[in-house]
Amino acid sequence: MKALLPVCTALLLLSACTNAETPANEAEMAQESTMAAPDALNPSTPNLSWPGDWQFQADSPSDEMVVTADTNIVDPDVYFTNMTPGWHVTMRQPRGIFWHPGSRGEGDYSISSNMFLFDPGTRNEGYGLFLGGSNLADENQEYLYFLLRRSGQFLIKLRNGAETSEVVGWTAHEAITAWTDESEGMIENLFGVQTEGDTISFSINGQTVHSMEKGDLPTDGLVGFRMNHGVNAHISSFDVTPAWAAEAAAE
Repeated sequence: MKALLPVCTALLLLSACTNAETPANEAEMAQESTMAAPDALNPSTPNLSWPGDWQFQADSPSDEMVVTADTNIVDPDVYFTNMTPGWHVTMRQPRGIFWHPGSRGEGDYSISSNMFLFDPGTRNEGYGLFLGGSNLADENQEYLYFLLRRSGQFLIKLRNGAETSEVVGWTAHEAITAWTDESEGMIENLFGVQTEGDTISFSINGQTVHSMEKGDLPTDGLVGFRMNHGVNAHISSFDVTPAWAAEAAAE
């Protein structure tokens, strides 16, 4: 975990010599996408540039919102960039979601993503995953999301258009690495979600924190990250694995 700090610092210093790419509009990105799942170790665009084919949607979009990977822009609303291994995101004001068109889950599958939260100060905002995404760039977007916050609590919530509803409210769990006075610049948590038959399970650092029947909850669809305002995070891994592939690998 400590080794990540000098890596991030070195990459950020190099960014002054990099021509960062800003995101294209959604239609262009969808057309250019290879639909291959993103690789945290082998990005399709250079480090310290906009991650190829990734898209962002704010909860409250605005034409004035600055979303970029260019470190020469002072205080952008959203900063999102390749920073191997993985991706780095800094949110100023908005809350929103990031996704890649090649990251989808259907039927039985699992999600695994390792995230580092950098010093949140006094903020207690959520960060984590979403799944079952559809119509993500439209007003009738829908997805299920699973977040943590610095105080060591998790949340499971459903978004449908502009409306949200709690599935599980903020709940403390011993599996979660929380921010404390002893935290050295960042904390690390491994997110996991597994859908199997009629059951969906949520885990942190290999320990199940909640399991329930899927019911009408959306689980088939796009998978990505959700970040609230003020969050500074690094996602070092992000994998969506169909159950059949996991079973084949275990044989």
